[in-house]
Amino acid sequence: MGVTGIGGLFFRSRDPEARAAWYREHLGIEAGGDGLWQQQAGMTVFAPFPADSDYFAADQAFMLNLRVTELDALLAALEAAGIPIERRPDWEASEYGRFARIHDPEGLAIELWEPPALS
Repeated sequence: MGVTGIGGLFFRSRDPEARAAWYREHLGIEAGGDGLWQQQAGMTVFAPFPADSDYFAADQAFMLNLRVTELDALLAALEAAGIPIERRPDWEASEYGRFARIHDPEGLAIELWEPPALS
């Protein structure tokens, strides 16, 4: 008996339909209504952060981290769509993989994570 994974992420939105459309268009996530997102198996990090952490905005209770493949191609598509991307040198060569950050239309930080290749 026990937890086998995350069953969903539910969050409030000023315009749920527009926000769901943004996630569907730019990230390929079916995020609302009756849509179910069949994600690939892989690691999920579950980590409470200290209340005074500066890793993401203090006014946000959480940050969404999404596992991705082909990070460079995804970032190019997001940039072409006019979505600002935050990059940091220490996110490029981490032992944990590569990272970049975007924000959804309502300001939620989304960390895009390309895990390191398994050898």
